[in-house]
Amino acid sequence: MLGSPVSHSLSPVLHRAGFAALGLTDWCYDAIDCDDVALPGFVGGLGQEWAGLSVTMPGKRAALEFADTATGTALAVGAANTLVQVSPGRWLADCTDVAGVVGALRDSGFTTGSRGVVLGAGGTASAAVAALAALGLTEVDLVVRSPSRAAGAVACASRVGVSASPVAVADLATACAKADVVVSTVPAGAADTFAADIAACHHVLDVVYHPWPTPLARAVMQRGGRLATGLDMLLHQALDQFEHFTGRPAPVEAMRAAIAR
Repeated sequence: MLGSPVSHSLSPVLHRAGFAALGLTDWCYDAIDCDDVALPGFVGGLGQEWAGLSVTMPGKRAALEFADTATGTALAVGAANTLVQVSPGRWLADCTDVAGVVGALRDSGFTTGSRGVVLGAGGTASAAVAALAALGLTEVDLVVRSPSRAAGAVACASRVGVSASPVAVADLATACAKADVVVSTVPAGAADTFAADIAACHHVLDVVYHPWPTPLARAVMQRGGRLATGLDMLLHQALDQFEHFTGRPAPVEAMRAAIAR
């Protein structure tokens, strides 16, 4: 796992549990502090024994730019959280964050709808837009403090065939009340003031998993809504990564139990 900071990451817990469950005793997975500037030099110097890398902030766009080839998903999102060494010195980029959002929402009972709301405008917001498109939604409101910050997510929406419009924070309550699903990609604390407004939507994914429960999570549960969590998303994006790295089906329940512990 490459990122900065990265010591808080639970990804090593997930992947190590998967290795143990499949008896892959000669595999290892570690967290390495590496930012976007250092990423090309670090990855470019790795040997053939490296199967792949998870990438978290701030290196997701740098990972996509570094890779020799990329999946359609990564290109649509404009960022990559996964690098796979497909041949010596050649790297494939993917964005399994999309599978993470889809899996988390499906686990919580969401199937499909027509209109969604995404809070935030970073790389995870773009992945959320792509995920909502994969679930069949056709319209997404992007709640941002400044419309200019939504440019990346709007571009992603265009690439995946979704109509996306920036929405001011002042209009958040109205947008959430008429949405089929809301995905909050903002950092811990940023959605607290608006928790009750967001919970007007029956189905919510809050990507924050620490501290838990968040005020948003509590508001959704108090209203009897369906809640998908950041841990659900982390699990599902890791399942796809694990299969990229090992070529083996991921041991879902072993990895789910590890992250729950």
